[in-house]
Amino acid sequence: MDISVVVPLYNEDESLPELFSWIKRVMEENGFSYEVLFINDGSTDDSWNVILGLAKDNPTVKGIKFRRNYGKSAALYCGFKYASGDVVITMDADLQDSPNEIPELYRMIVEEKYDVVSGWKKKRYDSKLAKNLPSKLFNATTRLISGIKLHDFNCGLKAYRNNVVKSIEVYGEMHRYIPYLAKNAGFKNIGEKVVIHQARKYGSTKFGLNRFFNGYLDLISLWFLSTFGKKPMHFFGVVGSLMFLIGFVSVGIVGGSKLVHIINGTPAPLVTDSPYFYLALTSMIIGTQLFLSGFIGELVSRNSAERNDYRFEEVINIEQ
Repeated sequence: MDISVVVPLYNEDESLPELFSWIKRVMEENGFSYEVLFINDGSTDDSWNVILGLAKDNPTVKGIKFRRNYGKSAALYCGFKYASGDVVITMDADLQDSPNEIPELYRMIVEEKYDVVSGWKKKRYDSKLAKNLPSKLFNATTRLISGIKLHDFNCGLKAYRNNVVKSIEVYGEMHRYIPYLAKNAGFKNIGEKVVIHQARKYGSTKFGLNRFFNGYLDLISLWFLSTFGKKPMHFFGVVGSLMFLIGFVSVGIVGGSKLVHIINGTPAPLVTDSPYFYLALTSMIIGTQLFLSGFIGELVSRNSAERNDYRFEEVINIEQ
């Protein structure tokens, strides 16, 4: 099969017939073999009945219905799990992503050998205050931390080589960082394509400003796990040792000052009267705790069942 289209959705019953009709037309015009996987993320409207109706008349339609709303990452994870196309394309169900982009995205994966192609909604129809400005800041921070030069990490319209989606695990709210997850899994040929962004036709947006705050927390978590996930001592041990050393030196300075006064026979203030003594002591205690945290993390990491879980791209004459 050429293409799997994964569509996560929540309360989008009005847009689904038009979206599928559009996808179907594009696929047939280009002669693609395809499937469309609708992942119903606990919708409370008539979305599932609409999907059932589409599937009844179109064998290319497949669907998964969650018992409750788990979030976009969970929907994409399940869609990726069951996608069988050589190229997997994700798009939102609100008609703001254009299926007309599919042929070019497919070509970039197949002919230009990209692992991932991310859409870039260069011209947007969202509120500048509510979405555009926070999105620019969010994307700039993500580019800096991930090292991936994409303009729009959060664009739902993306294309992947099939083995990419089978090699990553999307969880929590990590759907914003799938290119980063792919890079950490060894897929570094990541491209970008300017795509058409359309104004929402039905309903209202399901995302609020809180997604940007959650996004930063997820980004920090992903950066830490990708950098120190298998070697926590390299972070906690270094930071803890540095703090302990600063505290130890500070205590030595405070104690040395007291000793100088005693040797010279001058009145010496109590060591405990100096605020620097308590700051130094606190630094030593925190440094020790961080070091021990790294030590415990290292023990957990070394006993993890995934400590030697390495993904091979290709093997020769070896049975797996």
